[in-house]
Amino acid sequence: MTRPSAKLIQAAQAASRRLADRDTPFIYNAWYVAAFAEEVGEALLRRTLLGKRVVMFRTSEGRAVVLDDRCPHRSFPLSASRRDGDTIVCGYHGLRFDSHGDCVEAPSQSPCPKGIGVRAYAVVEHGPLLWIWMGDPAEADPAQLPPAAWITDPAWETSHGYMDLRASYVRLHENLLDLTHLSFLHAATIGTPDYAGAAYQTELGDGRFALVRNVVPTSLPPVWGEPTGLYGKPTAARIARSEFHSPAMHEVNVAFYDTALPAESRPEFRIRTAHLPTPETATSTHYFVVHGRDFAQQDAAITHAMHERLFAAFHEDVVGLALQEELLASADEDFHEMSLAADGPAIAMRRYIKARAEAEMAARAAARQAEGSVAARAQPQPA
Repeated sequence: MTRPSAKLIQAAQAASRRLADRDTPFIYNAWYVAAFAEEVGEALLRRTLLGKRVVMFRTSEGRAVVLDDRCPHRSFPLSASRRDGDTIVCGYHGLRFDSHGDCVEAPSQSPCPKGIGVRAYAVVEHGPLLWIWMGDPAEADPAQLPPAAWITDPAWETSHGYMDLRASYVRLHENLLDLTHLSFLHAATIGTPDYAGAAYQTELGDGRFALVRNVVPTSLPPVWGEPTGLYGKPTAARIARSEFHSPAMHEVNVAFYDTALPAESRPEFRIRTAHLPTPETATSTHYFVVHGRDFAQQDAAITHAMHERLFAAFHEDVVGLALQEELLASADEDFHEMSLAADGPAIAMRRYIKARAEAEMAARAAARQAEGSVAARAQPQPA
């Protein structure tokens, strides 16, 4: 029998407790994708991000607005209310909120009471993406957006799409950091049998974790072999770098070329995919994807074909991770997971997320305690 010993199981369970999972608090002090820019328009758009309900719309000048989706009077959803110019009129008692979240009218009370507005979130629009900062507003620095300049670079032809992932964003990051699963979960789409056993190198540290896999020589699947002209050639190279940039972004960067040609003259083809998970709840994720290539930029047919084939593969991840989440939900006291050598970057990433989330949660608790102490001292003392 190859079942682990009780001692080994206990060690694995202890190691798992140091890793982020479905019960780890969210990291709010980070930029996340709230929506594709094209989704946000005149209509009120409701969405749950990091466990918080928000409502989105554009002002008459085109500025994207994201507010808490709850009237502070009696908790009616603003997303189910009425847009009036650049304001939202609550559908329950008519309180009016402007695009900065300030309550500017209360029909039952004049003048309008102060201090009952809703939070307006910092947002940045970059290319097809609308980013949101849901943490401390004082720390919302656009310079800290995840690196993705290629998304708006005309040298890269891009397409984008969205999937509803019924699983934790942590498990998606783990999935992306070890692409060994391509040989199995994606055997019919983007995987090849030799991928899982190919040589790899890891890079760890500074909140960025990467795995580089060199699949050389190989035969490319049709999704990349056909548009590059390398399909059917057993001498192709597939050099894939998978890197965690932030809780909201993971990038896969791949180079293809023919090893049978001289290095100084052979063409090299590159693709990039930005995987952009934004937690909805602890076990559900908004999965935004932007894919790009630096070849055949003007060929719409190739763009369409690659998009369809890639999203068929990403859908396999969505299905697989949802199945995994179902099992995790039923974990009992004997539950354990055993890690392999290739899991190194994923383990480091999950430790990083857990440590960062817990540090942020402790800082919020300390701030609330300090605010409470100040408020208590401000109360009038009995004579």
